[in-house]
Parts: sequence; structure tokens; C-alpha cells
Amino acid sequence: MPGSGMLILQASYSCFIGGIMTVKTNTIPSFQLKVLDETRPYCWLSDLQRIIENYPFLKKPHQLQAYTLLFIQDGSGSLQVDQHTIMLTPASVICIQPDNVISFCIENNIKAKMLCFTESFFSLRYNNNVLYQFEWLRFSTEKTTALSKEQFIKCSTILQFMNDEFQQNYNHGEKVIRSYLNILLFELDKNFKRDVPPVKPGSSEEKIIQFEKLIELNYQQHKNPSWYANQLHISVNYLNKLCQTLRNNTSSEIIRKRVLIEAMRMLYYTSLSVAEIAYELGFDSSSYFITFFKKHSGVTPEMFRKQ
Repeated sequence: MPGSGMLILQASYSCFIGGIMTVKTNTIPSFQLKVLDETRPYCWLSDLQRIIENYPFLKKPHQLQAYTLLFIQDGSGSLQVDQHTIMLTPASVICIQPDNVISFCIENNIKAKMLCFTESFFSLRYNNNVLYQFEWLRFSTEKTTALSKEQFIKCSTILQFMNDEFQQNYNHGEKVIRSYLNILLFELDKNFKRDVPPVKPGSSEEKIIQFEKLIELNYQQHKNPSWYANQLHISVNYLNKLCQTLRNNTSSEIIRKRVLIEAMRMLYYTSLSVAEIAYELGFDSSSYFITFFKKHSGVTPEMFRKQ
């Protein structure tokens, strides 16, 4: 649900999320990164406490259309990511994907940095799929990663170099910031022990990445693997083979999971009725949506919302 600035909110009512009184609305507020600084719409770095003070709307559930990395040095507080509460712990980094619904609840003693960047910013120098080699950045269900003292110091140093470039604001500063960002991502990648080959043009991994990007753009209108296979110019059988080999799921399961995630977000954060959510997600009827949701979550939409 990307958009420029905050979306119009209607028909609100109060509820508790993560122990904090908040308001449910008909939409989840969605922000482009430029809402933090019009002059830096693609990459942003600042102290976490300063950002919350200047932009209090971040305390409420919202989506920020950028990758967000929080480097927690010290202090306390929590972060609500979708339906999960994450406690802020010293010497750690928290990774938030662009589609996550987040809200902040931090204490005044927090010492942390917040780094945000868009995929397009990173891709200006590197090809469109290089960012996708960092699987932890895209898919990790474990949002918080503890860093060793040495690694946290190294990351903090890189962040300081990036901040210096922001302050100087000279012609080639963004190129330097992008290079530092690349180094930072590779440094964090050391925490994830995987044997994943680089994404090469024409490779199976690239084809899967294209499939995942298509799902993100089209899951509301298209839920049949054959449509995606046709867009990728491959057979459904070959698409399934790729998905099972590289993602341990069928193509249908990957599509269903994305639809289910969005359904849960809308039930959890909005005041839309089940019928309205079914319509927003492209289901032919509310009964079909209810059957889908119960089959893949184990409870009906209304039971999930009450829980």
C-alpha cells in the first residue's frame, strides 16, 4: 500500500496493541521515505530518539516504504512489527522490511541509530538483484540479531562515516554513502551462515526473485501460478520445480503465504469488515475468503481478530 505521505484515515476506533492505546482505521498509514526528509528520499540516517521526537506519528502502526535497520547501542523500549513485540536489546541490530507494519515505544534513555534506504537507492550502482543476495534482509523471521562487541564497533564506525558524508552534502556523497551501505550489509551478512551462490543473470535464483517481485505487485489480483509462469515465460511445472528446490514451497504456497500475511495485517490493524478485506484482497466472495483463511491459519478471520 505505498503512497506519498500518510493515507487518509477513516472510521477509527481504539484498541490496545503491544500494551499501547492505539486507533484502528480503514487503512494502514503508508509513508515514502521522503516523509522524513524531502531532500533525502532514498537514504536516511539519524539518532532513533531524535526521529521519534520529530515524527511522533511513527509511534502509531504504519508502513515505511524502505528497508530499516535499527542499531541499538543502549537503552530500553520495544518495537511492534506486524503482530509481534520486539524488545530493544543493547549491541543488536533489528531488520525491518518495507511491507512490515511497525510502531515504536522507546524510552528517553535510548541510544540507537536508524538507517533507512530504498531498494532503488541501492540499485543505482549495483544491478537490480544484488540486494536480493542478502536473504536475511528480505526474509528473516528473526528480526533481532545480536552483534559481538567488535562487530558493533565496526558497524558504528561505518555508520559514522556515512553520517559524515550526509553532513558534507557534496556532489558525489550519495555514491560514497551507497558504497558504505554495501560494506555494512556484507558485515551484517556474516551473522547468517549460508551457502548461497551469487545471483547471476539468467540463473534459477534470478527467476525466483522475479517471481517474488511479481507476487508483491499482483497478489491481490492474481493468485494462480499459471499467470505468473506466463509472465516469466516458463511452464507451471518448471516454476514449481524452482520454488520447491530454492524455497522449499510450491508456487501456490508462496502466493498463499503472501495473501495470508496481508489478510492478518488488515484484520489486526484495520477496522475493515471481513467482507471489505475479502474485496480488498481480490476474493470473489467473503465466504471464499473465510474458507481460505481458516484453512491456512487454523481459525476464522473473526476468531483471529478477537484473539
